[in-house]
Order: sequence, then structure tokens, then C-alpha cells
Amino acid sequence: MTRVSVSIGSNIDREHHVRCCLDLLDATFTGLVVSRVYESEPVGFEDGHNFYNLVAAFDSDWSVGELQAWCKRIERDHGRREGTPKFSPRTLDIDLLTVGDLVGEHDGVMLPRGEILHHAFVLRPLSELLPDTPHPVDGRTYAELWSAFDPGQQRLWPIAFDWPRAAPR
Repeated sequence: MTRVSVSIGSNIDREHHVRCCLDLLDATFTGLVVSRVYESEPVGFEDGHNFYNLVAAFDSDWSVGELQAWCKRIERDHGRREGTPKFSPRTLDIDLLTVGDLVGEHDGVMLPRGEILHHAFVLRPLSELLPDTPHPVDGRTYAELWSAFDPGQQRLWPIAFDWPRAAPR
């Protein structure tokens, strides 16, 4: 089994879609752990409501391609349409961040995901959830990366979110 981490985001019917995603992760994989949920302003575009963002980690023996296909299917099942602009509102966004310590392109997916080092809405919950885990390329732990991170204009804040195993506020 390999430890997998994913980022989850939504800015359309946020609570519903995040909760559904967590329920599906919990029903599909073992060892699920979840960060707190953060609300953040959209990054890269002005239109749309604030996002709910979090990170989940779980154990899986699936290939990167199988994991990616699962994530995209769940997004589609929750109303995400292929071909929409990158910076646009979305019902559900699930991105593979890491699959063990894999580095480079695997099944068409670049690992670790570059957003880890560039977006507060990914790094902050990841540093909370897996603080002592080293980044597969950088080598610093996620807690070290977050402590050195300058969030700049990327404002985010923890929110109260009711899900059976969501981290407390």
C-alpha cells in the first residue's frame, strides 16, 4: 500500500460536494485522514465564490492512472464539465498531490503536483495533515515548507466543517 495525498476544492455548493467527496474517499480507500477545511478566495480569477479547500491522505495499491481516472470520474459525477476554462468556478476539483515518493510523469500525471509549493490553499492543509513528511523533490517537510512560505495575496482561513472525521477547528 502506498500513501496518497489529494487536494479537494469546491466553490459551487461547496459543503455538499466536499462532503460527498470525503464520503466516497472513505468508502473506497483505507486509512483516510483529512485536514481542516479552509475557505479561500479564488486564485487566478475574479468571478466566483470563495472556495472550500482541504487535503486528504489515504492508502491505496492503485496505479497513478487508476487514481487519476477515479478522481476525474468523481468530478464528472458531481457536475464538473471537461473543457471548462482553468480559472473558473467548479463543483469539485480533486488533484493528486503525491503518490508515495514518486517523482516525474506517471500515467500522464506529474508528481508531486507543482501546486504544493505555490499555493497556500494546498500547502497549508498539507502541512497540517502531514507535517513531518518530506516533499519528494524539495526534501523539506511540509511543516518546514509552510513556515517558509509567503502566502502573499492568497488569503485563507479555517472554517467549522461538520464531517465525521474532519480535523477539528
